[in-house]
Amino acid sequence: MKLSDFDFDLPKSLIAQYPSSSRTDSRLLVLRDIVVDSTFSQLGNFLKPNDLLVLNDTKVIAARLFGNKDSGGKVEVLVERLINDHEALVMIKSSRSPKIGSYVILENKSRFKICDKTDGIYKVDFELNSILNVLNEIGHIPLPPYINREDSKEDQSRYQTVYAKNNGAVAAPTAGLHFDEMLLSNLENQGISHTFVTLHVGAGTFQPVKVEDIESHKMHSEYYEISTETINKIELAKALGGRIIAVGTTAVRALESASVNGRLKHHMGDTDIFIYPGFKFQIVDAMITNFHLPK
Repeated sequence: MKLSDFDFDLPKSLIAQYPSSSRTDSRLLVLRDIVVDSTFSQLGNFLKPNDLLVLNDTKVIAARLFGNKDSGGKVEVLVERLINDHEALVMIKSSRSPKIGSYVILENKSRFKICDKTDGIYKVDFELNSILNVLNEIGHIPLPPYINREDSKEDQSRYQTVYAKNNGAVAAPTAGLHFDEMLLSNLENQGISHTFVTLHVGAGTFQPVKVEDIESHKMHSEYYEISTETINKIELAKALGGRIIAVGTTAVRALESASVNGRLKHHMGDTDIFIYPGFKFQIVDAMITNFHLPK
C-alpha cells in the first residue's frame, strides 16, 4: 500500500483560517449509501436512538514557549507531554542543540533545566515552577501547520472543545470542535447519548508520513485513558442495538487500542496503534472526522 494512494488536490482556499461564528455552522458531509451535503447542526438527522457518541475530553495546553538558552541563543519550545507538575518532554527548535545540564530562560524569566535527550525529545525540569502556571502565563496555543497565522486570544477558547477537561494535548481533537452545549442537549433529547475517553494528542500528530510503503511507517505514541463508566455505557449501547460513533480519530485510536477480542478493558497508558485500510474494527461502528491533509 503506497503513500501516493492517499494523495489528492486540496486547494488552500478550502482551509478555513478562522473558525465560523457558530460551532455548528460547519459543513457536514455524510457518507452512507449516498453522499449528503449538510451542516453540523443537522447531525441528529443522521443518527438514531441508542447511538452513542464517544468524545475525547482532552484539553489543549498553551504548549508553545519562547526564550533563550543560558548561552544566549533564541529557542522555540513545544511541550510534547507533561510528566508531572515540574517535568515534561519537549521539542526545542534552535540554531544549536542545547546541552544536557544547561538551562533555557523563558519570557517571564522562569527557566527549565535540560535533563536528557532521546530521539530529538528533551526531558526538562522546571524545578521550582509549575509547568501549567508557566504555560497559562506565557504559553501560546500551538495551531496546526495548515493554519497560516499567529495564535490569538480567541484561539484559547475556540481551539478547544466545549467539554475539554483533562490538560495534556498539544493539539485539539478537532472533530469535536463542531459540538456546542445545545447540540449535545438536543441529541440527548433524541435518545443519542455521549460518553468520554481521554487521549492527549501529541506533537506527532503534526508529522507527515515520510515512507512510500505506509506499512513501514512507525506511528507516534500517545497517552490515553478509558474508564469503567465509559466501558459500561458502550456495552449498554451495543446491547440496545445502538452504534458506537467515535468523534475523531483520537477517540477511534483509544477505543480500538483498549479492545481485547472485541471487549473493552479499563486502561491507562500509551498506544502506538496504526490504523490503515485492512484494519478490523472491534468497537467503532462509525466515525465523525475532519478532512485530513493529503498523505
